[in-house]
Amino acid sequence: METEKEFLSAYRLEDYERPSVTADVAAFMIRAGEQTSYRKNPENRLQLLLIKRGGHPFKGMWALPGGFLQPDETIEECALRETFEETNVQPVSIMPVGVFSQPKRDPRGWIISHAFVSVISAESVEQAGCDDADDAQWFDVAFSEAEDGRFLLTLTYADTALRAVLEKVSTRFGRTFFRIADSGGLAFDHAAIIATALTALRRQAKNFDTIFDFLPETFTLTALQKVQETIMNVTVLPANFRRMISSYVEETDEFVRGSGHRPAKLYRRKQSPL
Repeated sequence: METEKEFLSAYRLEDYERPSVTADVAAFMIRAGEQTSYRKNPENRLQLLLIKRGGHPFKGMWALPGGFLQPDETIEECALRETFEETNVQPVSIMPVGVFSQPKRDPRGWIISHAFVSVISAESVEQAGCDDADDAQWFDVAFSEAEDGRFLLTLTYADTALRAVLEKVSTRFGRTFFRIADSGGLAFDHAAIIATALTALRRQAKNFDTIFDFLPETFTLTALQKVQETIMNVTVLPANFRRMISSYVEETDEFVRGSGHRPAKLYRRKQSPL
């Protein structure tokens, strides 16, 4: 009987077709608008980091940062490395979104992408197109369901507007996946990856698991509410929000002071017992 050692000595990996593997990262950030009046809190904007491709395929089109897995790294390490190399932005952590393996999703050949979602703090951002990217910019995000049941994804930066149309394919294990009806000018299948990532992010934000990552260590309840409303694209009554969030936060002895209104108490995320 053949031993495992004998089997491995005769096994030739090159005899079998193998796909290339990539990682793509949907990195989101919330950017506060300008304070125009002390009576009104500035509007927040949900933004997504995109790069303009510097080479073929899809040269000159906007895409998620990402690239090919190297032999000496994990797929998570690849995602972090590629994002930094192409944008000069370093995610602190990433969450898996799904595997995208549709045949012919990449015109270069059999290429499977592992997609991730990340939350970037506004304080840590200094993006610039690097490596094989011509440019890197933060795009304002709008994502909603239309009357016909399809989903509209709009990404805008300065005079550039990308408008994709997607159809929901299925929801499995708490993850919703999409089919692209119109890519809206986005490269590869990145419109579907973005829609899937944003849906996963909204689900996490609904349960308050993610919204703290958009904030500094201490924050006001108003700032916390604005983050959730911006991600979820909803409006919540302040009293209802405070009741829902009460078991997740704890008061500090600190206040934030601003001209024209009374000091607001600062809170922090309540630490779970070990």
